[in-house]
Amino acid sequence: MPSSKTVLAQGKYLQLVKEGTWEYVHRICGIGAAAIIAVTKEQELLLVEQYRVPFGKQVIDLPAGLVGDDDADEHDFEEAARRELLEETGYAAGKLKLVIAGPTSSGLATEVVHFYLGKNVKKVSDGGGVEGENITVHVIPVSKVLAWFKRQAKAGKLIDAKAYLAASWVVASAR
Repeated sequence: MPSSKTVLAQGKYLQLVKEGTWEYVHRICGIGAAAIIAVTKEQELLLVEQYRVPFGKQVIDLPAGLVGDDDADEHDFEEAARRELLEETGYAAGKLKLVIAGPTSSGLATEVVHFYLGKNVKKVSDGGGVEGENITVHVIPVSKVLAWFKRQAKAGKLIDAKAYLAASWVVASAR
């Protein structure tokens, strides 16, 4: 049952909202997120690593980004997925297939992420992100990615759960 919403705090990008007894985060800019499960012809999974301030650590994740954050007219999740893949990794995808769309953290935020599968992605530029991003690209054989995750976690890096689940799905699909 809907109740009145109160904005408790607002920054440039986020609002903290109270609705009834719930407190949650609403992203002001953008309409959602797009993530890419990108696999090369050689059966390698593309992953990105960058420092994430909320955790104070390096985080390994899928290439991903917001939809409509810089361009209020952007509403195409697939096009945003292509853009983010190219910007972050330097790889381009031919056909992308929407795998699933759903909330990232339904008890905390209103954000929905759309996951796309891109097979046979090809290296076409340097990648590394846009200004202000310091992204490291990892190209890991699908057959070794779960063991690689364990080594990275042991080294103190965080593995995003979405990336781990996507990698597990790719590994299972390759069998």
